[in-house]
Amino acid sequence: MADPATTLNALSEAAARAALGRCCGAPAWVEALLAARPYASPDALYQLAEQAWLALDDAQVLEALTHHPRIGENLELLRARYAAEGKPADASAFSASEQAKVAEASEQTLCALRDQNRAYEARFGFVFLVFASGKSAAEMLALLEQRLAHDRATELAIARREHAKITALRLSKLAP
Repeated sequence: MADPATTLNALSEAAARAALGRCCGAPAWVEALLAARPYASPDALYQLAEQAWLALDDAQVLEALTHHPRIGENLELLRARYAAEGKPADASAFSASEQAKVAEASEQTLCALRDQNRAYEARFGFVFLVFASGKSAAEMLALLEQRLAHDRATELAIARREHAKITALRLSKLAP
């Protein structure tokens, strides 16, 4: 059975760049991972991915955050993506599968998520980011409301950690 390191090693540079870009929207991160090929093992890939992520400056992290949709922003699109079979074709489809429990939420919770996401983005200047896999919409809403009380530096640090978890999950999905 192939692993993400073997998968990425076997891809052309252009295909590997595209695959990595679906995992993380920071061009410097993608280039760092491309430059390190071939990977000796999945663990080496994950370790390098984390090191490259931690090496990014705030502007590069903020660039990566722009590639994430607002959780629950478009419920109909989210439900359509979640219903699709097969592997995600792009980063937004990755997000849809990661946010699958949002599709089970009440209309009231979805509206609150949308509205609080807008308030969060207005306060901090970037999208609310949480490792959504396995979390219900109500859980994400509670986290969002809790995090609205933070200062920007604290939130950016939290977003960095959440993004690292999302990226690791997306890398793991690269294996066929």
